[in-house]
Amino acid sequence: MDMYNGLEEQYRELLNAAKEAMGRAYVPYSHFRVGAALLDTDGTVHYGCNVENAAYGPSNCAERTALFRAVADGKRPGQFRAIAVIGDTEGPIAPCGVCRQVLVELCPHDMPVIMGNLQGEWSASTVSELLPGAFTSSSLEKEG
Repeated sequence: MDMYNGLEEQYRELLNAAKEAMGRAYVPYSHFRVGAALLDTDGTVHYGCNVENAAYGPSNCAERTALFRAVADGKRPGQFRAIAVIGDTEGPIAPCGVCRQVLVELCPHDMPVIMGNLQGEWSASTVSELLPGAFTSSSLEKEG
């Protein structure tokens, strides 16, 4: 039986792709694997996993890896339809604050964010619901 039964087929496939990406994580310090799968407007899936570094600061989350990879592959902000993220957590894993900020910058604000875990639990939100009152490019504009 599919562990994401009842979830829209496209999102179920995206969660399964995120699980595949999770297996590629480089986590020699935390041993906490996270995978992400980003669907673009052309139907291409961009994979991401967390990549750690001994200095900790240069580490990168799975969601940002998928987003940055997609941009490096030629996608532009706004050309994404959904992202799924998965981890071996008690409940569905949610993007960290830094990833939420990057999602706001690169993705449509109504884009679905599907969060899951290895036990088959999931939840869905939108980019704007995950970071209300976000700092955006309009925040940099000066008045008058």
